[in-house]
Amino acid sequence: MPLEKAKHIVTSIKNKDIKPVYFLMGEEPYYIDAISKFIENSILSDEEKGFNQTVLYGRDVAIDDIVSSAKRFPMMSERQVIIVKEAQDLSRTIENLVSYVENPQPSTVLVICYKYKKLDKRKKLYKVVNKAGVLFESKKLYDNQVPDWIRRVMSGKGYSISPKASQMLVEFLGTDLGKVNNELE
Repeated sequence: MPLEKAKHIVTSIKNKDIKPVYFLMGEEPYYIDAISKFIENSILSDEEKGFNQTVLYGRDVAIDDIVSSAKRFPMMSERQVIIVKEAQDLSRTIENLVSYVENPQPSTVLVICYKYKKLDKRKKLYKVVNKAGVLFESKKLYDNQVPDWIRRVMSGKGYSISPKASQMLVEFLGTDLGKVNNELE
């Protein structure tokens, strides 16, 4: 389940086991957004973010720009964080990241948010990221899994919900976890 893997990633970051590359991909954007937001808010202090946190968008940059940013050294900080949102727009050239991922800058945390698509498991980038960093795939939940997801989220917040009520929420809201979570909030 994506939830358990996402919790594992968050826990390892909290325990200061921070990897140099996080490749977040898949059909369900909820977990990709949640993990990237957690990394954005927790690795650097507010004072360090000004110089050492960069958010790039796939449609606005090339792989070379990402690599050159990632190879920089942090300023007055132990690390720098680079988050590439909408990286699926780079799908034709994403394989060019292989050389960086094989030898990443130890002081850089590179987060790639590759929504609605996934890497081909036969390609070199998939294998290299799996070895050097964290590869997270967020699969879309089936319609029958969403009510259980709602119950787990509610119990995590200290509430309970009947199976019928969670089923009604799914029927009314659909299976977009981001939308469902907003309504639960």
